[in-house]
Amino acid sequence: MPLAPHPRLLVFDLDGTLIDSRQDLCNSVNATLAHFNKPRLPDTVIASYIGDGVSMLIRRALGDPEGDLHDEQYVTEVITFFLDYYRLHKLDFTFAYPGVLDALQTIRAAHPTLPMAVLTNKPVNPSRDICAHLRLTPFFFQNYGGNSFHTKKPDPHGLLTLIGEASAIAGQTITPAQTIMVGDSHVDILTA
Repeated sequence: MPLAPHPRLLVFDLDGTLIDSRQDLCNSVNATLAHFNKPRLPDTVIASYIGDGVSMLIRRALGDPEGDLHDEQYVTEVITFFLDYYRLHKLDFTFAYPGVLDALQTIRAAHPTLPMAVLTNKPVNPSRDICAHLRLTPFFFQNYGGNSFHTKKPDPHGLLTLIGEASAIAGQTITPAQTIMVGDSHVDILTA
């Protein structure tokens, strides 16, 4: 199905697309590993683990992406520590990429009624807090995170929900072919 000449909905990933949060995520993972007496990992290794949500980030950092080495209670405890630490340190080094605010302002000026939203695998509350702090929130009618639904990207449920909500706002149906998913990873491509 060909795309319409002008999209009717823009949905943005957050980490790696609108913001650079790598350092805060890496610092939080290493603080978590230290707390649980695990060796630190290089930032480049941790950065390669980002994109599939907190649970997978932590499982990869523990060297257990398949869940074969650690029981669920232990992993849950590690994730809880990570989230508590990250909530306090999520804005230590995180910033909007240069040009992001200008680009969003340009889009809004050219298309004042075009709905835009955020769909990220980052937990929703930190996502919303970061967007508010970096002055991104006014551009988006919605901001959903990895814990907003029973599934995460690349499952299309969140994107389809946003299409439905944007359709209700527009007062007419917006189709997937009229929607653009803007992201930086294979997860975003698969979601779209």
